[in-house]
Amino acid sequence: MANLVVLGFDDRASAERVFQLVTDTLPKQQLLQVGDAALVWREQDGKPRIQQAVNTTAAGALGGAFWGTLIGLLFLNPLLGAAVGAGAGAIGGKLTDIGINDSMIKEMGQDLEPGKAAVFALVQQATQDRVIEAIKPYNPHVIQTSLSHDDQEALAKALQA
Repeated sequence: MANLVVLGFDDRASAERVFQLVTDTLPKQQLLQVGDAALVWREQDGKPRIQQAVNTTAAGALGGAFWGTLIGLLFLNPLLGAAVGAGAGAIGGKLTDIGINDSMIKEMGQDLEPGKAAVFALVQQATQDRVIEAIKPYNPHVIQTSLSHDDQEALAKALQA
């Protein structure tokens, strides 16, 4: 079972480094397996920004272009098929919501103070002590989790110690 962990940061740079750890470095080291991840920050002007680990729009467009080209070959017009397929795939990808609920990420972005950031991770598997050791230098604080109260308190204490 996957657990949602949302960590808050005082600045965007620290959150970006942890997002990079969560989506790239730690999974490559087999220390962390995430189903989805997102980075949200609030600009100084108050506007929230979101960066998703998985771009469903691009994936949908790529898949749609492939299938559109294939179908277009059958009707002797592969370019038109690719264009229509890419458009349909992009729309389908945009409407697809996998992993972390997008509306929850947007709400969190609205709640952040300007200049602050948060990293969302849908953690499937983790080597807890090594992951905590890797992200601790960036001074995260636990905003929200789907962990039990005891596990959430233990995580918060480990990140602050």
